[in-house]
Amino acid sequence: MTTDNSTEPVSATDTTAPKPNRVHHIRAGELDGHTALSGHTVGSKRLWMGLVENPPLSATDNHHHGDSEAGIYVVSGHPVFVYHDGVREVRVEAGPGDFLLVPPFVPHREENPDPDVPVVVLIARTTQEPVKVSVPELYRHEVADA
Repeated sequence: MTTDNSTEPVSATDTTAPKPNRVHHIRAGELDGHTALSGHTVGSKRLWMGLVENPPLSATDNHHHGDSEAGIYVVSGHPVFVYHDGVREVRVEAGPGDFLLVPPFVPHREENPDPDVPVVVLIARTTQEPVKVSVPELYRHEVADA
């Protein structure tokens, strides 16, 4: 086992290449855009993680995240996640403390219907970088299962 006895923290603003075999600490306010953990910021091999804020009365476009799973934790606000189950449009209303899973290739959109309060979510995806593929509708696109 390799031990790193360095007392210097590694941050997202460090311009050197990410160092393997150590704990990476991203301090509040050091996010690279919305991204905290990725292949780019810390050398992650299978994980992207970041905070996303959706302003009041907003909605994303219809999209999916390729073959990546997306785990979502609602920090604040009351987002609505919309997808199509093959028969009808389904609206999942969430609130602070809720967790959601969006499976690979499932088209969806996030909405914030609140006129005053932004939504903040923590997202973890099973890729090194964020993948977002815009689609014209919420119907599931046929893909070959791996």
